[in-house]
Amino acid sequence: MTRIIDGKAIAAAVGNRVREDVAALAAAGLTPVLAVVVATDDPGATWYVRAIGAAARRLGIGCHVHDLGPAASAAAITGLLAELSSDGRVHGIICQTPLPPAVPPGLAAQQIAPIKDVDGANPQSLGMLAAGMPGAFPTATAAAVAEILDHEGAVLEGRRAVVVGRSTVVGKPTALLLLARNATVTICHSRTEDLAGVCREADSLVAAAGRPKLIGAAHVRPGALVIDVGISSVGTTGGVAGDVDTGTVTGIAAAVTPVPGGVGPVTTMQLMRHTADAARDLAG
Repeated sequence: MTRIIDGKAIAAAVGNRVREDVAALAAAGLTPVLAVVVATDDPGATWYVRAIGAAARRLGIGCHVHDLGPAASAAAITGLLAELSSDGRVHGIICQTPLPPAVPPGLAAQQIAPIKDVDGANPQSLGMLAAGMPGAFPTATAAAVAEILDHEGAVLEGRRAVVVGRSTVVGKPTALLLLARNATVTICHSRTEDLAGVCREADSLVAAAGRPKLIGAAHVRPGALVIDVGISSVGTTGGVAGDVDTGTVTGIAAAVTPVPGGVGPVTTMQLMRHTADAARDLAG
């Protein structure tokens, strides 16, 4: 029987640990502060920023939203990010996407100091993660995948892990976190030959391609643990679907994360966790 992993319960457990950390920092006279830079009117981004603010309030983390509007210039965005990076009152910074078409995301992210880059957006953060250097955070989504695998007791050392998707937001940093846990990691993508065959080698399978129901019964090894990171709008009623066709893998996979309610809530809490960690590190 395939078990549906409760992402909300895992997020709550992470939140309890973060709340304890924030209370300890508060006892030392320090309140972690997260700055969110927004330059879009995208409804999904608006919803996520609200979710971040609500989570921060529940945990005692300060959250300051800087809304520059969808017509913001590259100079305005990069200037604000650089200013926040040098502001000693700010401990964590994220730049919400999408950005205006004329603003390359990499250009903006480079202005975020790695020690405050709590969502791993700066290419330098990814490079430090790849090199195993301290002082950089993975993306919150990649950290959420690792948290779920840890919570589920996944045996990674020496085992096969397959990540479907090679983005710098999920695929690559997730693969690096799994490598750090001594898994044997394969990254697949749109040009992978025999995708189903490669996926079936996985003890832990992470689907992060952004293609609805890409992963079906033929892709899953019996007893595998499946983490569905994808979330895509489907139909005209506002519904969403993950990368995994959950109905077809039920009875094959040992466990699978749902969409929604799986990776998403854990991602938000990992962002809070990174902010608290950054505050502690910056305070020495």
